Amino acid sequence: AKDSCYNPQMSYGEDVIARIIYAEKPKGLAMMQELVVDAINKVIGNILKNATPPDDSGYGAIMRDEINSITIAGNTTMTHLLLELEPDNIRRSPYVPVSTFFPPIPATDINLDLPLHCMALIYPAISSYVGGDIVAGVMGSGMYRTELLTLFIDVGTNAEIVIGNKDWLACAACSAGPAFEGGGITHGMRAVEGAISDFSLNPATFEPMNVTEGNKAPLGICGSGLLIIVATLFEHGVLNQSGKFNDLDTPRIREGRSGKEYVLAWEDESAADHDIVINEVDIDNFIRAKGAIFAGVATLLEQVGLQVSDLEQIILAGGFGSYIDLDSAMSVGLLPELDPDKVVYVGNGSLMGAWMSELSNHIRQDVVKVVRKMTSFELSEIAGFKDQYVASIFLPHTDLSLFPKAAKRSRDKLN
Repeated sequence: AKDSCYNPQMSYGEDVIARIIYAEKPKGLAMMQELVVDAINKVIGNILKNATPPDDSGYGAIMRDEINSITIAGNTTMTHLLLELEPDNIRRSPYVPVSTFFPPIPATDINLDLPLHCMALIYPAISSYVGGDIVAGVMGSGMYRTELLTLFIDVGTNAEIVIGNKDWLACAACSAGPAFEGGGITHGMRAVEGAISDFSLNPATFEPMNVTEGNKAPLGICGSGLLIIVATLFEHGVLNQSGKFNDLDTPRIREGRSGKEYVLAWEDESAADHDIVINEVDIDNFIRAKGAIFAGVATLLEQVGLQVSDLEQIILAGGFGSYIDLDSAMSVGLLPELDPDKVVYVGNGSLMGAWMSELSNHIRQDVVKVVRKMTSFELSEIAGFKDQYVASIFLPHTDLSLFPKAAKRSRDKLN
């Protein structure tokens, strides 16, 4: 059985920094802890309600008292808020959390509605912005056992990057902003009914074809849709390398409040009371987000004496990573160009690692060894990161030799 819910802390802050600021207020930390504990207890209750063994199994319903352990994997801030540890220094230089290792504790000590004998096993963190969720993802994906030079990337508001193999691991986090989750976009939204999640374009008329979640009338743009829209507009010459609209003879491109914009759906086609558009400010926010991620990858590789071309495998994790369109991601310069057969989707890597840890003592024992192998880099303190970032805020990049397939497509269009 399984269950999930949105993080109720979102009401007090869309990102971890906002939640830390709230936690610094009087009684703020207790409130943050209470919200996340209530959510976990609700999920546990729903799972128990649905965890009914098959009739022919000979087992009755699973009881709460039968639960012996719970494994928890979250980012460093969420782990601190759950344990009611002060998260203040996570957002202040030198960005040192209260702790990165957490001993097993009785689940009741953190107010989880579980029996007294149930132990909470909490994944360790690496640094303030590379947390236990990423360690769990490395474990669950098997990255720590492969000989291939692998890039593990969890794409979200904060993109966490791990590079290495069974012998060594280097990691870093970069702030990509909320664009990949629909935030900071004029008509951005989460991937719910009505969100444009796929897109294609008539190359002769520049008329769009939108595919939405639930096949409903368009209401906005989700993160995966944003990626495909920008990539498609760029590949068809609607956008230039700077993310600006070219002068084309189509009513879909017009001047708007935030510069030029492309109309994805007219008001009478949409479920909103306005046209659904994507404008140059939205595209700029997207380019900055994807540029931060690629610059993080390139900088981290540079720090260990390697190049993007040395990568042998990419593992994509996280909500956005599960639905990412590879061709689009590579054509805009979000991900390095690599044979699609060498890209692995693992979905919720954190959940996978927690699940495997519950089922295997071997995995639990390996966690400490893996954490000791992981070297964390603070990108903001690396001089070359800024140069990499500036080079990455174009479509796909200023150095087209890094994206030979995208460069070839551009040459073919010119010819």
